[in-house]
Amino acid sequence: MTTAHSTREWHARAGALSYPTGHFLDGEHVLGGGGRFTVTNPATGSVLCEVSAGTAADVDRAVASGRRAFARGTWRRMAPRERLGVLTRLAGLIDANGERFALLDTLCMGKPISDMLASDVPAAATTFAYFAELSDKIDGAVTATAADAFHYILREPLGVVGCIVPWNYPLLMAAWKVAPALAAGNSVVLKPAEQSPLSGLLLAELFIEAGGPAGVFNVVNGLGEATGAPLALHRDVNKIGFTGSTEVGKLMLVYAGQSNMKRVSLECGGKSPQIFLADLDDLDRAVSYAINGIFGNMGEVCNAGSRLLVDQPIAEAFVARFIERGRTAYRAGDPLDPATNLGPLVTAAHRSRVVGYIERGKREGARLEFGGDIPDLPGSYVNPTLFSGVQNRMTIAQEEIFGPVAATIVVDGLEEALRVANDSTYGLAASVWTRDLNKAHKAVRDLEAGVIWVNCFDHGDMTQPFGGYKQSGQGRDKCLESLLGYTQTKSAWIHLG
Repeated sequence: MTTAHSTREWHARAGALSYPTGHFLDGEHVLGGGGRFTVTNPATGSVLCEVSAGTAADVDRAVASGRRAFARGTWRRMAPRERLGVLTRLAGLIDANGERFALLDTLCMGKPISDMLASDVPAAATTFAYFAELSDKIDGAVTATAADAFHYILREPLGVVGCIVPWNYPLLMAAWKVAPALAAGNSVVLKPAEQSPLSGLLLAELFIEAGGPAGVFNVVNGLGEATGAPLALHRDVNKIGFTGSTEVGKLMLVYAGQSNMKRVSLECGGKSPQIFLADLDDLDRAVSYAINGIFGNMGEVCNAGSRLLVDQPIAEAFVARFIERGRTAYRAGDPLDPATNLGPLVTAAHRSRVVGYIERGKREGARLEFGGDIPDLPGSYVNPTLFSGVQNRMTIAQEEIFGPVAATIVVDGLEEALRVANDSTYGLAASVWTRDLNKAHKAVRDLEAGVIWVNCFDHGDMTQPFGGYKQSGQGRDKCLESLLGYTQTKSAWIHLG
């Protein structure tokens, strides 16, 4: 979607915005019993609003609401084409409320308003439209058996699904989890990140407006320890869909084992390598993708292309062009200014963490080519940063920084590039740039990552499974596989006598 407003007009709209600040249970906004927590605008450091702080009792209410709705069958037994209609209308309402969604996420986590309008909002609408169209495509099977038997397999929803989503793409990550869970016929309890709770509340409200039954889609806000952990430990929750840090993702598995052995799908951290071989076709294009792959969304992206593995013959030219173009490609500014493409990091605490990694990179011997500093702006900004001379053993090459910090590592050909790329606890995404079809296929075969791009980065559509290898998680978002992950099979064997 495109909406042309000036910075002043966006600020006026932000000032007139009303915020849903409770929970959303049984089809309405309600206050919880756990007090309030503060949501801060990271661009200014000022308080945006206060939101109900959920407790284990609030989680119980939300899960019970979802369980009652599931037992009634008003959603799971609704004709699939009718569920399709509700979710299709919800997709249209997301688009119709695009400005409001854009403002909510921009004000909560600092994403530039232009990015919200061009990417996050339409992608969220597309997600619901895609899974809506899959609602009546869930089928079972009849198997070949002996003449005295008839065997068929049904695919059914799981029950109540807990969706725990992060702050870097608040609306879109909620859509990636909630849409397939709903399309499969489940009830949902969404737990947004405490830094960015507002767009999830609006999403649940619009589900009711689209014709969804009350109790099917509930939202509980709060801190992870107070609401996320009780949701993951809840014995009436049948699955947790989680996107967030690897550390917390591991806890989701522990909580599942400590409770009811619920299913868990995880999309966790990443340290994605971009491999640039000497025979690539267009160095300027490759550098542009490298810049956008790490500086886009302030580097707060799970699959950010943060490790630049550059073949030795082109390394000097690559770094020189990255410096020339990268130091001015992203400018920090007011995220409500349509010209801004680099907003603040989500919190002052996170900025301190990112700056700590930059200082450690310098101490460990990496060469700071540009950035590494804080612009003279209110809020939690960090300027785009490039390191060269990085060794893969360095901290900035091994740990997820989740900020606009690129690490250039020189490699000698494809074999070394693959060894370095796979020398990581993560395996979310990777790319390779080459004109050689054999090298491209070898890289796809040997890279230990769930998503691999050839001669591009971060391309794809809803048919593309998104998820990782190793400690980047398990399970997949988007795609048909994601939908089926929110179902279970039932086998019926009929003796014909």
